[in-house]
Amino acid sequence: MEAERLIEVGRRALADSRGALDVMAEAWQAQTLARTVGSRLALCGPRELRGEARALGEIGAGCAALDHPMVRSGGARAGQLSGITDVRTALSGLALLLGEAGIALVGVACDTGEDGLYWQCIEAMDAADESLDRVHGMLRRLAERERDGPCGGIRGPASSTAGP
Repeated sequence: MEAERLIEVGRRALADSRGALDVMAEAWQAQTLARTVGSRLALCGPRELRGEARALGEIGAGCAALDHPMVRSGGARAGQLSGITDVRTALSGLALLLGEAGIALVGVACDTGEDGLYWQCIEAMDAADESLDRVHGMLRRLAERERDGPCGGIRGPASSTAGP
């Protein structure tokens, strides 16, 4: 499934989440998708995004997202990623998903009376925030590339201002 479609599925699932465990499961799904998109872009995305994409692919890697009972029952959606058709659209959608997941996690953290769940929310919020920073960085790089033109701001011999 294309990244753009997976992101929309994730946004709908997050919006339909009822209760703390559903929100946590969807936040982990979003983070797993962010890591998967990052890893894919690090391998075969635009060259100027690869460093940020590699970092995105590593965020929260130590977290046990796949051990979450709600995720294990249905598996990680990110495993269905078949490609990224439009990098800018995918990154913009991923930014929305990560932002919405962060907001939902704040709600869970504020409403819970359980220490364990509270700290899981804080850890998940940190991961979502760091991922969102990386996604914004990649979007800025794409905007710079478009602003600088097809040659990335490098002038060819015909437009050089230097003499012979």
